[in-house]
Formats: sequence, C-alpha cells, structure tokens
Amino acid sequence: MAQDPLAEEKGFAGYPGDGANRWNAVHARDAASLFRLALENSPAGNRWHAIADESVPFREIAQAIGDHLGLPTESVPADRVPANFGPLAYPVRLDVPASSLITRRTLGWERAHPGLLADFDNGHYFPAS
Repeated sequence: MAQDPLAEEKGFAGYPGDGANRWNAVHARDAASLFRLALENSPAGNRWHAIADESVPFREIAQAIGDHLGLPTESVPADRVPANFGPLAYPVRLDVPASSLITRRTLGWERAHPGLLADFDNGHYFPAS
C-alpha cells in the first residue's frame, strides 16, 4: 500500500499557499481504456487528454491525504515550499487547468473507475484505519 512518506515525515499534509492550484487525475484503468480507444479509432498524430477529474484543488488532495493519515493539513508559505517539498517543490505549485471534453466527444471515452479522492477511500493508497 502506498502512503505519503513526506506528510508522515513532516507531521502534516501540506499544500502550497492557498492550495487553489488545480491538478487533474485519471484512474490507470481509465487511461488504459482511452489508450486502446485512441489506437483503434484515432487518426495518427492526434493528442488526447486522459482527464477524469478536472481541476482538483491541491488543497483538497492534501486534505484527503491528511484525513487518511490522521494528520493535520496546513498551508506551506511560498518561501518554505522548496524546503518542505524538496524535489517536488516545482510540480506541487503547478496549476494545470485542462479538459478532456474533446477526447470524450470524439472517442466516446468516459471514466468507469473512481476519481482520485474517491479512490483514496478504496484501500489502495493508505492502510485501513
């Protein structure tokens, strides 16, 4: 089972600033389904977005991690982000608004598996409490 060693080491689940930066997510099986659809039905050279959860605020991801690990969730000020997140300092600050609307309309792809935050509850990421 995966856990979050960084949050456990720091004693809290952190998010940069106000945590409003957005991340996208897709279940691995849904991404595999899209990959197959693209191979079977897409002209060569097209690019597709495999996004099931659009624009999840990083603060919500950190809150879910904290809840599952029994840790508080805290904002990390900009000047402390590099020290707190180490090599992850750059990606945790990314704001990545994106959509899979064209992918879904063109290829008929839809998610079939839980979203990121719901999947946290399925026991694959955190030990049972």
